[in-house]
Amino acid sequence: MAHPYHHAESSARKFGGRPGDYLDLHEWFDASKQYMADFRHRALRHHSAGIFMLEEAFGTTIMLSTGRVLPVRFIGEQHVLEDLGRIPTVQDWLGKIQPEPWMLGRGQALEACGRVSCGPARQGPPGAAEEE
Repeated sequence: MAHPYHHAESSARKFGGRPGDYLDLHEWFDASKQYMADFRHRALRHHSAGIFMLEEAFGTTIMLSTGRVLPVRFIGEQHVLEDLGRIPTVQDWLGKIQPEPWMLGRGQALEACGRVSCGPARQGPPGAAEEE
């Protein structure tokens, strides 16, 4: 969705209440647009851990204008599902980062970096036994 308000309208249709009951939560999810104003902003909060971070920021539940008490997690799940069609993990996002030499830190070689993790720079020719 293009704007947090549209997510808030969707929440009001799904869970009841008014869009204003939800706007702060949806704005929290999309605040990362201030850093990267394209789909990549979602890597910071649009994942399973981000849903729990939302709960830490706003509490376990909110009370809607109708008096209904609603779990915050439901709203976070709805937001991520509307934007992505599924709830990815942090690893799903970070696993897609293409490493650059500056990201690895000192004493690391780009060739030593695999898809999931990076190890120390290799010493010696390929296949040589590592010293302990």
